[in-house]
Amino acid sequence: MAYSLDKIDTQILEILQKDSNQTTKRIAEQLSMTTSPVFERIKKLEKEGYIKKYVAVLDNKKIGLKLTVFIGITLQGHTRSYLEKFVKEINNFPEIVECHRVSGNFDYLLKLVVEDIEAYETFIISKLTLLPYLGNVQSIITLSTGKETNELDLSRI
Repeated sequence: MAYSLDKIDTQILEILQKDSNQTTKRIAEQLSMTTSPVFERIKKLEKEGYIKKYVAVLDNKKIGLKLTVFIGITLQGHTRSYLEKFVKEINNFPEIVECHRVSGNFDYLLKLVVEDIEAYETFIISKLTLLPYLGNVQSIITLSTGKETNELDLSRI
């Protein structure tokens, strides 16, 4: 039987989305609960896959990655083999931080984060365009970012 979230689970997830570095004790205080049941719930949420991992969200610009580019990719073929090979290759490129199979004009939408326009050009020439099954490649360079978050609005579920 599938595990389903209750109100307390949802509240725990909301708290962790805002700051996953909080102690179990601090989370329990926010929920007016004791530490043990909150700890058990967090472990259950991890085990059931609701929490995939904990990460630090970095400031790209402060660490020297000033350019974000979205790249629309069309493949030459659409067999399972082409799709699997493409995703396998893309996962070898650390510059690609997201890869989504999409509907519409592209087969995939990639998010690339690099130092600057020169690094972007180098990536395109020395890595991406060397993939033998690429069809069309269209890039959109980000000028500024109005919103960027990984936080999900759990009130909708």
